[in-house]
Amino acid sequence: MDDVLDAFAAAGGLVLHADPAFLEIVWLSLRVTLAAVAAAAVIGLPAGALLAIARFPGRGALVVSFSALMGLPPVVAGLVVYLLLSRSGPLGELGLLFTPTGMVIAQTALVLPIVLSITRQVVEELWTEYEEHLRSLGSSALRAVPTLLWDGRHSLVTGILAGFGRASAEVGAVLIVGGNIAGATRTMTTAITLETGRGNLALALGLGMVLLCLTLAVNIGAHLVARLGRRTAG
Repeated sequence: MDDVLDAFAAAGGLVLHADPAFLEIVWLSLRVTLAAVAAAAVIGLPAGALLAIARFPGRGALVVSFSALMGLPPVVAGLVVYLLLSRSGPLGELGLLFTPTGMVIAQTALVLPIVLSITRQVVEELWTEYEEHLRSLGSSALRAVPTLLWDGRHSLVTGILAGFGRASAEVGAVLIVGGNIAGATRTMTTAITLETGRGNLALALGLGMVLLCLTLAVNIGAHLVARLGRRTAG
């Protein structure tokens, strides 16, 4: 019991005194996750909106596929990205394997289906409700996309925060693609896994505290955005 208490005390010291190695891991984790979520939003918001309003053969299969990919196992996503970025893969010449950029690609692959699917659902519901009105104002389906995205912004922000939550807590994909290299590709989740196995509970607990606070902040943010959306709608 004393060892556990000592570990918690040491973990608190790492957090409060801003240990450089500790901060480096936290900063890399945030940088990779934020970049992945931003990339997923840039791609997923317009793509999801277009999928919501477009009608073409195979659309149903695409909708089902992206919905299924929301539950894509991280290790599978990591394996696919690893094969693409490996020396024998089609993108091997770029040298992105075991780099933060490669980790961003892996996390983007996990977050993108979430953002795209939620966007498609939100925009499709809004388009069904406002299509007649928008067309009466002379707006085509394509020109209505920015309006629909803005009108559904609260639900879309909640979806983006959900993607951020998944990316920040992910282990398998970044471990496969990044390699968990100290000072280069070691994130909070991979460091927690490694340091727990080594018995370095202080560092593992310190990173766990930060990750827990980050997850709590994301959930609070999603809750506040949802409440704001309900007030605006009301």
